[in-house]
Amino acid sequence: MVEFSHTACLGAGVIGASWTALFLASGRSVAVFDPAPTAEKSVRDYIESAWPAMSELGLTEQGNPDAVTFHSSASAAVEGASFVQENVPERVAIKQATFAEIEPVLDPDAVVASSASGLTLSQMQGGWQNPARFVLGHPFNPPHLIPLVEVMGNDKTAAGVVDAADRFYKSTGKVTIRVNKEVPGHVANRLQAAVWREAIHLVMEGVANVEDVDKAMWAGPGLRWAAMGPTMLFNLGAGDGGLQSFCDHFAGTFNGWWDGLGTPHLDEDTIRTLVAGVTQEAKGKTPTQLSAERDALIVAMQRAAHSLREPSGSS
Repeated sequence: MVEFSHTACLGAGVIGASWTALFLASGRSVAVFDPAPTAEKSVRDYIESAWPAMSELGLTEQGNPDAVTFHSSASAAVEGASFVQENVPERVAIKQATFAEIEPVLDPDAVVASSASGLTLSQMQGGWQNPARFVLGHPFNPPHLIPLVEVMGNDKTAAGVVDAADRFYKSTGKVTIRVNKEVPGHVANRLQAAVWREAIHLVMEGVANVEDVDKAMWAGPGLRWAAMGPTMLFNLGAGDGGLQSFCDHFAGTFNGWWDGLGTPHLDEDTIRTLVAGVTQEAKGKTPTQLSAERDALIVAMQRAAHSLREPSGSS
């Protein structure tokens, strides 16, 4: 029997619709709530468009794309659900109000996870009378294709709940990491923010244009990072000497680079420069066309990775 066989998704924007598709693909039923009048159509359309890519990745063997229902309130959607993924707008008041609404009708053993990327777990816990079953479950967009989920509990989280969330996500094909200390943005967002900061600095300093900075990433370190993380890659970069040898040789170089990294801000001039650059880089392609290209590349890379290793996560 599938653990957490009936799930709920609260909020059906891009993230919520993607989670819904993935949960359905894993053989679970999903109850969806979103106040938008077009929510049902947009979610069904999203499921239909996402299904072929998930099938290519072998994620739909137990799935049923029609095992989805739509509800007029968050409280109605969570009734009977054993796992709830919350994706409502990233505003503390909205999230806390949602939690206050659903808490009285939740199954006592249900796990509720938030997709929040900017808000912290402790900020959101204020919406609960008892946040023991509430965790962070932050994905990367789109969740049905990008494996990563950042999972976190704290001293208010009941024993075993983080493990249960971790187990659930892995059963849907996800790769999980544990966030052990609360910081805004969690782990992966802070990493990409650091890289984007320097990318912007290089553009604004005239070192390279937007397209070439992007190209330097996807044709260079991005390929390696898709295989292994930066510390392991540098460990391999020194051969048998490993990371110790690498640091012995390059510590001064990296310290000098770090001292010279930029600290740009997204002011009007910077934003205008970036928008013009990415518009030129798109070469007339629509966001829909570019998204399709992105998804096709992600699927191809994931298929290649799956042929070499099974998805696994740290615990």
